[in-house]
Amino acid sequence: MDFALILKFLKDLAKNNNREWFDKNKDRYLEAKDAFDVVVAELLQEMIKFDESLGGLDPKKLVFRIYRDVRFSKDKRPYKNNFGAAISSEGKGLGIPGYYFQVQPGGSSFVAIGLFQPKPELLASVRQEIDYNGDRLQKIFNEKKFKSNFSKFWDEDALKKAPKGYSPDHPHADWLKLKSFIVEHSFSDSEVTDKKFMKQVVDTFKSAKPLNDFLKEAIS
Repeated sequence: MDFALILKFLKDLAKNNNREWFDKNKDRYLEAKDAFDVVVAELLQEMIKFDESLGGLDPKKLVFRIYRDVRFSKDKRPYKNNFGAAISSEGKGLGIPGYYFQVQPGGSSFVAIGLFQPKPELLASVRQEIDYNGDRLQKIFNEKKFKSNFSKFWDEDALKKAPKGYSPDHPHADWLKLKSFIVEHSFSDSEVTDKKFMKQVVDTFKSAKPLNDFLKEAIS
């Protein structure tokens, strides 16, 4: 798997994020995209070994387009400077617990696991589960393999106060404030190009499967 090729293309694209350069380098883009498609296909096969709910997915449908939607953005650069794929039991679709994999130069490659901005009724269900079984979630965070990869939930969209119906003194108040339930692990460029990178990604995803199981039970 040629991660060096993928990173090199993305580095050059970041420096030349315009349609003229992209059109001239379309062959390089297609080569890098094909390489990433192969990565996602192999990654999926390894993940099915520990998460059977991912069986039967088409890996090519899990990869995001490189074209940015600039209609409502001040940033008019036409292309993303990364390749990304989302993997869940329902395919690429967000809104249910799943896995995300992104390759981006400059030490910005990462994986994310969990539930991103669920609908209000699902958010309420997760908060209720945390209220009732927060100690179980704490055990997941304390588990050795999980703890070696993740320290806390992503909290950039969290409420400033505990949501209505929950005491600010609740033992898991910080979790109840969340609007997303995501953990992330980043990788340096040297890690991405290391021959053990794919195994590291698979092991990182596997260590977080108990979190997805907890979230799936909460919204089921």
